[in-house]
Amino acid sequence: MIVTVGNTKGGVGKTTIAVNLAIARALAGRDVWLIDGDRQGTAQTAISIRSEAGHAPGIACATYPDGPTLRAQVQQQAAKFDDIIIDAGGRDSTALRAALVLSDVLLVPFQPRSYDVWALNDIAALVDEARSVRDGLRCFAVLNCADPGEHSTDNTEAAAAVADVPQFEYLPAPLRRRKAFANAAGAGLSVLELKPQDSKASDELKALVSALF
Repeated sequence: MIVTVGNTKGGVGKTTIAVNLAIARALAGRDVWLIDGDRQGTAQTAISIRSEAGHAPGIACATYPDGPTLRAQVQQQAAKFDDIIIDAGGRDSTALRAALVLSDVLLVPFQPRSYDVWALNDIAALVDEARSVRDGLRCFAVLNCADPGEHSTDNTEAAAAVADVPQFEYLPAPLRRRKAFANAAGAGLSVLELKPQDSKASDELKALVSALF
C-alpha cells in the first residue's frame, strides 16, 4: 500500500507521523520504503540517524522533492516493497501532487487550531484534482498534537469541522501532544522502540496503524 502523509500547511507533524508509521510497519515484518518528498529532508535525516546508530530493522529511505522524479521512481520500484510511506507537503509542491496520484491513501494530520482546520480546504482542492485522474484515493484527516484531555472541547470541535470538508473522512485515532513522538522521531525511532516506553504514545500509534492498514 502507498500512503502519503501530507498537507499544504507546514508545522502539522507530518514527518513525525511518517517516520513513526514507516518504522511501525517495518517492526511488523513489512518491507517498507520511506520517501521524503519535502525539500527540508527531515525524514531522510531521521533515518540517517537511525542507520548510524545501528537500529534494526533498517528502513529504506530516499529523497525525491521533485514531482516527476518521485513519480518515476515509485512507478519503477513500487513492486519491491509491501508498503511505501511518502512524506510530502508543507506547501503545494510537485512532489505532493505526484504523491497524491500514486497513493492509495492520503493521511492529512492537522492540529486542533482553527487555521489548521481551514487549511484542509486547500489540500481538498488537490485531492479533487488527483481523483480526476486516479480512482480510489482514500483520504483521511487525523488529529495530531491533540490536547491530552479525553474530553477536550478543542479536539471535539476540530474533529467535527472535518465533516464540512467532504473530501475527507475523520480518522478517530488521534495522536496527542506527547514528547515521546518528537523525541522518538528525532532519534530515528518509533515510539514503539523508546526506552523507557511511553505506553500511551505507543497505544495511540498502534491505533493509527490499525485504522490505516
